[in-house]
Amino acid sequence: MKKINKKQFSSIYLLYGTESYLIQDIKQKILKHALSEADQDVNVSYYDLEEVPIEDVVTDAETYPFFGERKVIIADNPVFMKAKPDKLPFEHDTEAFQAYLENPVDYSILVITAPYEKLDERKKTFKQFKKYGEVVPCQPVREWNMDEWIQSIAKEMGIQVPKELHELFIQEIGTNLMVLRSEMEKLALNAEEDGTVTREMAESLLSHSAEASGLKLVDAVMERNLSKAIHLYKDLIRMNEDPIALTALLASQFRIIFQAKILKQKGYAQNQMRQYIQAHPYVIKMAMKREQYFSLHELEQIMDQLTETDQQIKQGKVEKSLAFELLLYRMIHIKRMDNKIG
Repeated sequence: MKKINKKQFSSIYLLYGTESYLIQDIKQKILKHALSEADQDVNVSYYDLEEVPIEDVVTDAETYPFFGERKVIIADNPVFMKAKPDKLPFEHDTEAFQAYLENPVDYSILVITAPYEKLDERKKTFKQFKKYGEVVPCQPVREWNMDEWIQSIAKEMGIQVPKELHELFIQEIGTNLMVLRSEMEKLALNAEEDGTVTREMAESLLSHSAEASGLKLVDAVMERNLSKAIHLYKDLIRMNEDPIALTALLASQFRIIFQAKILKQKGYAQNQMRQYIQAHPYVIKMAMKREQYFSLHELEQIMDQLTETDQQIKQGKVEKSLAFELLLYRMIHIKRMDNKIG
């Protein structure tokens, strides 16, 4: 990004990964710094490589721009770079593309965007990208990097988000940068005259993520409140969340609580746990608050129930929605039984 901002461009870029915000952000910055606004109207080409063969893109890249000194070509979905390429009604001439990668023209900037979790790094095309161009992984941001992103996007929008509000952002939004930017834009329209975002404003305007509702589901289990848990689950279903994903989300939350409890019993302080629990300090802090409401035995049983439910759903033994509601009941029932025994 520093090179792009200084107008130090590569002739070829490969942007790959599932974090769409990063891919879009880099593309927009290349366009902004490589071309004037007038040139962007005539010297930018877009291709979908699921519909157009790569050799057509190469031909365009090698054609000198009619206006201006430089042009930008953006080509999405290079399925031929995946380990198992999708079947298309035509074949890509990858040899022609590889030849171009070895000797790209200096008046075109070719940006290939691959919105895939992984590419086949053994393929010659990928190796040539690494050798002759810029390969930029755009993977989902981890929770412990969110402080930096909140500050960066806030600065770009001319607003101030106090550090004490970062935890609220992470809790309600999660780590999706596209959603974070959208929420920031909403807050920027309502910020104070000096650009400050207040807690009251953030609490009233921020949308709720599945991760935030996942934490509330954990709290419902902790409180032994089945009706609250079912209500939260119904809300998530209305948000088009899948029971399999929700089971994984709960498993992730309880796994962190389980790890925090074990580490606490071994004498680790909260700030020492981060090297063992790969999560944002806020997530660890919340796990520390929650672990005291569960015994190790309870947590082990809950993890067993989560694993069993996941297997039953994936094997088609139980209908997904019913399986998840039964899971909530059993988790809360485990807590009650253990308290009676105790």
